[in-house]
Amino acid sequence: MNIPLIFQFLKDIAANNDRKWFQAHRSYYEQADHEFENMLTAIIARISDFDDSIRNVNPRDCMYRIYRDIRFSEDKTPYKLHFGGYINAKGKKSNHCGYYVHLQPGNSLLAGGSYCPPPPILKALRQAVYDNMDEFRSIVEDPAFKRYFPVIGENFLKSAPKGFSRDYPYLKYVQCKEYTVSHAVPDTFFQSEDFLDRTADIFRQMKRFADFINYTIDDFE
Repeated sequence: MNIPLIFQFLKDIAANNDRKWFQAHRSYYEQADHEFENMLTAIIARISDFDDSIRNVNPRDCMYRIYRDIRFSEDKTPYKLHFGGYINAKGKKSNHCGYYVHLQPGNSLLAGGSYCPPPPILKALRQAVYDNMDEFRSIVEDPAFKRYFPVIGENFLKSAPKGFSRDYPYLKYVQCKEYTVSHAVPDTFFQSEDFLDRTADIFRQMKRFADFINYTIDDFE
């Protein structure tokens, strides 16, 4: 797998984000896209060692299109500046928690969780966290987990959600608008010889969080 080629393509598309350049360099894009698929294949194999549910996931089904939806955006540049893959046993459009790989020069990361869940699922997740707070804290406050994922969620309510007291000592865990975690990595992370080992270690820690979240979400899917 030629990961440097992926990053070079992403740098080039950032500098030449227009259809004319893209069409003239389509084979270049297809090669980078193929290398990203190879990378996801290797990552899936490693995750399968501790999460058998994704063993038969097709890497192409995990990949997102490079074309941006510009219909309602002021930014009319046609192409994304990253490659993203969501390794999810229920499919990448599921609310189910999976493993996300994001390659973008200067903004690469490993992440996962339930992003923008519909209100009924979000309500159920908050209740599950509240009802099982000791278990939840044993996961997210474990130093081995916090080493990679110090914050739960990306967006938060300014006050307590309906039905919860503002004085609740663990309010931050039910103020999340989504239950996600993210670990930023430098571009060199994916180009190191042991990146598969390190990726597996990070996602192995995340699996405990994913299992907790998915136990509730499974009731909806």
